[in-house]
Amino acid sequence: MSQAPGPDRGASAGTTLVTGAAGFAGRHLLRRLRGGSLVGWHHPETPAPGEFRDLTWRGVDLLDRAAVEAAVALDAPREIFHLAGAARVDTSWNNVVPHLRINALGTHRLLDAVRRAGRPCRVLVVTSAQVYQSSDDPIDESAPLVPLTPYGLSKLAQDQLAIRAAIADGLDVVVARPFNHTGPGQDAAFAVPSFARQIARIEAGLAPPTVSVGNLDTRRDITDVRDVVGAYELLVRRAPPGRPFNICSARAWRIGDLLEELVRLARVPVAVATDPSRRRPHDVPVMQGDATRLRSELGWMPRLSVETTLRDTLDWWRERVAAEPDSGP
Repeated sequence: MSQAPGPDRGASAGTTLVTGAAGFAGRHLLRRLRGGSLVGWHHPETPAPGEFRDLTWRGVDLLDRAAVEAAVALDAPREIFHLAGAARVDTSWNNVVPHLRINALGTHRLLDAVRRAGRPCRVLVVTSAQVYQSSDDPIDESAPLVPLTPYGLSKLAQDQLAIRAAIADGLDVVVARPFNHTGPGQDAAFAVPSFARQIARIEAGLAPPTVSVGNLDTRRDITDVRDVVGAYELLVRRAPPGRPFNICSARAWRIGDLLEELVRLARVPVAVATDPSRRRPHDVPVMQGDATRLRSELGWMPRLSVETTLRDTLDWWRERVAAEPDSGP
């Protein structure tokens, strides 16, 4: 049975806070929200993006309880988009404790600061589809929560902390579980931007005409990051508290097919070669989501095609490579 959406909050009066605002999705969300009273948190060791120097920036370590409480008290947010955290599955195998600390303890610090502040504040906690058990079938929000990676475990801890804060503590918390998303500006450690960057360097004459790849047979549910941050905004405006929502395209793309489309878009001939070092341990063969809840209850649908996402990502890397021709292999 579907649940009625919460009241449409509109654009909240007061401060909108984005944690992880200097990150990939954070920057796209800032572009979408720009125009109101907006505050971006970034890690003190990471500089604020120059594109957003007109916004209010704060360097806040989410693991520092006093710093988080002081910043929440200073900014007095009416709504928080909590995007900060460790974002890579592959590095989690060698960094289990750091991933748990930033994703779980960092989220606890933020939610505890909101509780202590004692003011009305809606919080969107962005977890991950990696909380789910692997399945050959599309995964909805009722699927078993059995993560297969240390990253997934850290996101499950974050996810359950957020749901508990809503149910047990009465905080106004909504949970987003995004599946894979990509687009312009994503780090080349991920598959699609890695392919796009290599092609852009080949076109610029900075690399041999061969794209180095890992496992191309995995299938992933891919959504454009610009559609994903649109879903984040919708969840903050309309979702009921304590209820998790998948964000996904509901279609699993073979990674090799995405590469073929990028190769087709290349301006020069490009070959492909497998590099065993690029294969990830315990790579799940298929990850496909079911976005029925988000679609039926809140009316969200992705608007950008995967072809648009790939083209825009490649164009972004062409501009980046042209600006930094000596950026390395």
